[in-house]
Amino acid sequence: MKTNPVKEKLKRGEPTVGTWLSLGNLYAARILARMGWDWLTLDLEHSPVDLEQAAAIFAAVADAGCVPLARVPEGSHHWIKRVLDAGAMGIIVPMVDTVEQAQAAIAAAKYPPQGNRSAGGGWHALNFAASTSEYYAAANEQILVVLQTESPRGVENADAIYRLPGCDAIFVGPSDLRFQMRTPDGAFPTADEHEALIQRVIAIGRQAGTPTGIHTIDPQTARLRAEQGMQFLAVSSDLRLMTQQAGSVLDALRPDRQRAEVVRY
Repeated sequence: MKTNPVKEKLKRGEPTVGTWLSLGNLYAARILARMGWDWLTLDLEHSPVDLEQAAAIFAAVADAGCVPLARVPEGSHHWIKRVLDAGAMGIIVPMVDTVEQAQAAIAAAKYPPQGNRSAGGGWHALNFAASTSEYYAAANEQILVVLQTESPRGVENADAIYRLPGCDAIFVGPSDLRFQMRTPDGAFPTADEHEALIQRVIAIGRQAGTPTGIHTIDPQTARLRAEQGMQFLAVSSDLRLMTQQAGSVLDALRPDRQRAEVVRY
C-alpha cells in the first residue's frame, strides 16, 4: 500500500507546497498533478463540483503520483465520509472554531476504534494501490486531517484544538479570517491586526508541535511563510494561475485594456 508522502514530510518538519483546484476540470488536474506539487486540493466548499467529478479528479491526481486532498464544505460525518470514500487521501475542514468541531471532524476521518467512519466502498483503496482490507488496516495512519483556523474564536481555542490527537496540520484561510475579524460596524481589521493573529497561529502551532500553513497568492509570500515556520503552503489556484497568464499575454498585446480582479485565490 502506498503511504502518504505529505504526512511524512510534515512529520519531518519539511514544508509542503500545493495549489487549489477550483475549476473542477479533469484535464487541468491531470496536468497540474504531473508538475511537482506535493498535493492538490479540490475545493468542494466554494466550487460547484459534484462527487462523481471529484472521484475522477482524485483518481487522476493519485495515479500521477501526487496527493489528492478535498476541502469539504463542512466538518460533518456525511461530507468527510463521502470524499474519503471517493478517493481523497486527506481532508481540509473549514471554519473549525471549537474543540468539539475539531473532534467531530477527526472522528469522521478515522475508522473505529479511533473514530466513527463507516466502512464501505472501494474507490479509496485504489488510490492507495491497496486492497480494501489493506486500506482499512492503514487508513487511520495515512489519511491527512487538516483543520482550518479562520476566526478569532478559532484562534482563542487554538491551543486545545492543535493538541488533539489526529490533527495533522492547521491551515489558515486568510480571507475568511479577515472577514471574521470585522467589527460590529463592518470595519475590516488593519493589516497589522490581521498579521498579528496569523503570527499567533504560527506560535501556538509551534508550541503544540502541530504544523501550520496558509493560502498565499504568490511564491514569494509562500517562501516567507515557510521561513516563519509554516509547512502546509497553498499557492494560488488553477483558476488564478490561468487568469494570471492570460492577463500577462493581454498586457503585452493590449496594454490599454480595462483590468479587473477576476479571482483572488
